[in-house]
Amino acid sequence: MSEQLLNYINGEWVAANATEFLDVKNPATAELLAQVPMDTAVDMNRAAEVAAAAFPAWRATPAGERIQYLFKLKQVLEDNFDEIAKIITVECGKTFKESQGEMVRAIENVEVACGIPKMMQGDISEDIARGIDELMIRQPVGVCGCIAPFNFPGMITFWFLPYAIACGNTFIVKPSEKVPLTMQKIFQLVDEHLNLPPGVLQMVHGGKESVDAMLDHPVIRAISFVGSTSVARYVYSRGTANGKRVQAQGGAKNPIIVLPDADMEMTTKIAADSAFGCAGQRCLAASLAVTVGEARDTFNEAIADAAANRVVGYGLDQAVQMGTVINHASANRIEGLIQQGLDEGASALVDGRGASISGYENGSFVRPTVLADVNPAGEIARTEIFGPVLSLVHVNTIDEAIAFINGGQYGNMACLFTTSGFAARKFRYEAEAGNIGINIGVAAPMAYFPFSGWKDSFFGTLHGQSSHAVEFFTQTKVVVERWPKEWSRQF
Repeated sequence: MSEQLLNYINGEWVAANATEFLDVKNPATAELLAQVPMDTAVDMNRAAEVAAAAFPAWRATPAGERIQYLFKLKQVLEDNFDEIAKIITVECGKTFKESQGEMVRAIENVEVACGIPKMMQGDISEDIARGIDELMIRQPVGVCGCIAPFNFPGMITFWFLPYAIACGNTFIVKPSEKVPLTMQKIFQLVDEHLNLPPGVLQMVHGGKESVDAMLDHPVIRAISFVGSTSVARYVYSRGTANGKRVQAQGGAKNPIIVLPDADMEMTTKIAADSAFGCAGQRCLAASLAVTVGEARDTFNEAIADAAANRVVGYGLDQAVQMGTVINHASANRIEGLIQQGLDEGASALVDGRGASISGYENGSFVRPTVLADVNPAGEIARTEIFGPVLSLVHVNTIDEAIAFINGGQYGNMACLFTTSGFAARKFRYEAEAGNIGINIGVAAPMAYFPFSGWKDSFFGTLHGQSSHAVEFFTQTKVVVERWPKEWSRQF
């Protein structure tokens, strides 16, 4: 019988209060890896109560002492870097190199959060009136929670976790039930090496019942979420209705614009990596390429060639450039959307459906796909496919391209490929997206910048990472105080 995963509550590994378990499988081999419990609200409620009990003492721990645990966490993640990356590949399907890159970004966030003693500093004004000073201080909000997605099982939790605990909050992680093993390993390392006070960090598995319990429990004050737009809207609505702070990252339909003056060799390589890296399963993957004017003549052929020649297979094989999508249900959905695009009038320059990889015939593979002449008003141009599919749209001017981008419901990322400084400035000023790339295919902010997102790609006001994370996980208190001279002692 495969391993049944445990929850981590109050510094201990405990069995879930669950009667249903889901199989966790390697998406390339279909090998059964473990079974994850579909926890009931009982488990999440207990974690919340334990975290609430641990909060006063953790809050009172000086920030300089709190970050010592993060320094140790950084070292532990680095010491186990390749082992964690291998687990990501095995349960998520991406290539080993991509998994390593994911962990680099996770560690970067731990590094930035180590600067919390400086980042939490408030403001002070002396003598706002005679003998009166005013100051603003930052204090933690309390118990916080994270609902993580499947596509980056090692990284996305770290957009939030290190900042939350460094600011003095206690924290609950709900990993994706599709990829729970990465966080299971990280929590094992935390348990073995960090010696955190019990209750500061908890992990609870499960699906919707666990999520709803987190959204509803009164002691949980703030929730971070990354996933699809429909679920992000649900999380934001239910959480804020219960008086919680919520930051909810939703879906995307990320366009890249290719101008005729772009360096086509560089543009093609970057666009292919953006569209097909991580099998298109990242919130910053390019899913639309908008060619302007004569750019179509060279770009369409070049990107089709790059797609057709990308090496697809098991992510642990060194020569592989693209792994699997997360499961067969996802593969079927992606292939159905490809057919829908063809039914709407698009043509397949490269059709990745029906992929079969020798030695991995049971894997959930979809090869890179390029659809030309996509109807800008069609479903395929609007729906987040979340797979290795790049749709090609053509316009005559950069103004038409920007208008097309701004007319979409999403605003996660938009990129421009050009050698014109004027065009680049116009684009970054006018494009309605939170993350902008100029000759960049995946405009992912470094950890010392917030991860942005506009329109239906984000619900809330403060994003993950950096200064936004500090603001989200703290609340400000303004103090006005008077100490008249006649109260002073004489020395």
